[in-house]
Amino acid sequence: MERAHLDPARTYRAGLSRRPGETSFQVVVGESDLLITACSDLSAQAGDVLRRLRGDIQTHAALNPGFYPSLVPLPAPPGAPEIVRRMCAAAAAAGVGPMAAVAGAVAMMTAEALAPFSPELLVENGGDLYCISTRTRTIGLLADPAQGIAIGVTVPTAEFPVSFCASSGRIGHSLSFGHGDLVAVRAADACLADAAATALANLLHSRQDVGRVTEQAKAWEALGVQGVFAQMDETLAVWGRMELTALAVG
Repeated sequence: MERAHLDPARTYRAGLSRRPGETSFQVVVGESDLLITACSDLSAQAGDVLRRLRGDIQTHAALNPGFYPSLVPLPAPPGAPEIVRRMCAAAAAAGVGPMAAVAGAVAMMTAEALAPFSPELLVENGGDLYCISTRTRTIGLLADPAQGIAIGVTVPTAEFPVSFCASSGRIGHSLSFGHGDLVAVRAADACLADAAATALANLLHSRQDVGRVTEQAKAWEALGVQGVFAQMDETLAVWGRMELTALAVG
């Protein structure tokens, strides 16, 4: 596992809070940079899981050269690793390439692997979050790292596990064909949330498009999409299980 570092685009992590009895730690392997909150330091276990997941993806991509660059859904061949199968299924549902689901898939499967060691788990992977919790929590939605987190979504205990995955045409490293500030999708499945966030962000080119984003999210409710938040300049749109609350900044 490589030495932990702080990506300048992720300075928002300094403002994330923990509950009593919880600890946070960073796990970095290659391009994967996870911030994990748990009841104890599970960095060694998390590093092992992350290396395995990355190895599964890299091996599959080496055998299937079209996997990484594809912008359209691809079928998972027989014998594909579980993380690849999940990514391909989510991508097919949202109509995007499988790598659109990779951050959510890594966050989710890391949390699932660590769940036997901690009843509280929050795994954040570049703005994509998967949470297992026995407590009501407020999840921040980050529209602009320079401004801090100003809006959150309250999630009652009974609604965990849950994921919130984000995509932006303006912030971060992920490929997006849209120009919006933020699209954040809520779902129980982080692979679906991640793929859907990418697809919905691709629709966001102007203020008039925020309505298209919520309508498409509604159409995917039967697939497991639970809510969406979209922002383009000063125009916001919200649909689904997104109980918004104001958060202190700074």
